[in-house]
Amino acid sequence: MVGIISYGAYIPFYRLSRDEIARAWGGGAIRGEKAVANFDEDSLTMAVEAAISCLVGIDRQTIDALYFASTTSPYREKQVAATIAAATDLRREVLTGDFAGSLRGGTIGMRAALDAVEAGSAKKVLVTASDCRLGTPGSDFEQVFGDGAAAIAIGDSGVIATIEGSYSRFDEIVDLWRTESDDFVKSWEDRFVITEGYTYNLQQAISGIMQKHHLEPKDFAKVVFYAPDARRHLEMARKLGFDPKSQVQDGMFDRLGNTGAAFALMMLVAALEEAKPGDRILLASYGDGCDAYVLRVTEEIGQIKARRAIKAYLASKKMLPNYERFVRNRKLMEVEVGRRRPTMASSAVTLWRDRKMVYGLYGSRCNRCGRLFLPPQRVCLYCQAKDEYELVRLSEMKGKLYSFCKDELAASVDPPTILSIVNLEGGCRFYGPMTDRDPDQVEVDMPLELTFRKMHDGEGYHNYFWKCRPAR
Repeated sequence: MVGIISYGAYIPFYRLSRDEIARAWGGGAIRGEKAVANFDEDSLTMAVEAAISCLVGIDRQTIDALYFASTTSPYREKQVAATIAAATDLRREVLTGDFAGSLRGGTIGMRAALDAVEAGSAKKVLVTASDCRLGTPGSDFEQVFGDGAAAIAIGDSGVIATIEGSYSRFDEIVDLWRTESDDFVKSWEDRFVITEGYTYNLQQAISGIMQKHHLEPKDFAKVVFYAPDARRHLEMARKLGFDPKSQVQDGMFDRLGNTGAAFALMMLVAALEEAKPGDRILLASYGDGCDAYVLRVTEEIGQIKARRAIKAYLASKKMLPNYERFVRNRKLMEVEVGRRRPTMASSAVTLWRDRKMVYGLYGSRCNRCGRLFLPPQRVCLYCQAKDEYELVRLSEMKGKLYSFCKDELAASVDPPTILSIVNLEGGCRFYGPMTDRDPDQVEVDMPLELTFRKMHDGEGYHNYFWKCRPAR
């Protein structure tokens, strides 16, 4: 029996009111707010967060493959899945792959994972989907698009939702696109895009899978399907004959926004958080065609260990004070960040040598006296034992703030820079910047956790490491 064995999600800490976007451009506002990535987040870091959430209760050594789906990869030529696998500390023998360029990349990756497990080439596959899309400033897309990530694990044991059937169709249509040089999503005329693209394909896929498996709308406890916005989501539910109040999964348009390639899987995670054994779920995504799946929830859903996913992350938030802060965080225009020398050069060789510490956040534990160190030390500073140590992953350790400094002069997109010394569980200390924080509420002994973030760009590539943040 093959299906979903675990799930996870991530929603950034910050939200932007759509009234603020309308205020900036003098137009009308869509209801609610949208989730927006911080200045040090991108689709890679959000996928890491979702993957860590999904891996709760799973032995990482049992994962055989990791897939990453996104339309906003931080690289045009470099595999992001490999970086995610390193940050989540998977085996080096894991198969990694990127599914790029399609809004249904997440469900395509899901299909590839199912095929791999069914064929026996993998026992467990982790599928991540993450997007951080930009709409042209002042456009409807700018209000509609939100940022977020989802992850599901596919396996053949401990299955919480079996796959009873699938249906896919492609459609060559120019509706939404970005070329190699575009920063913002482009679209053809709205009526054409919705009628001939979204509506036609989704109806064909959903009616196709129901006919194939002799199902009717009443057979589903929950229906999860992609929609470009709240209006089309409601219209599609009615066209297909589903009850918008009891059957259709909340699209979270007024709290999250359309998260692109991650959207369908994020809604699926939200549905699984509330699912009961025996529930049948219909999942459908869209993008140059459509993928549809019929899932059946099993008794194993009750064995899922508690983790932060959609509900917890929706409740943990802070509003950006204004649209200008969003512009600054997303670097939509050049602003003053401090008159300082350029960022120091990065070394690909040093990064390669220290990749175990940089991505997996490994420290060392002295086998003689038990002391923990970060960075790893060959010689124990306490008992002077040499080369008597083991590597220990520190990335999921909680901690408390021991001391901090507010640096108002450091060049920063989000001043002041909060440099922190954190006492981690087990006696190790972490030194680094604090993110997702209110500078006025930082205080000694506040609970903290670690998060994988973008540090800076050097030598033309992105540099990632771990920061601390107030526990969400």
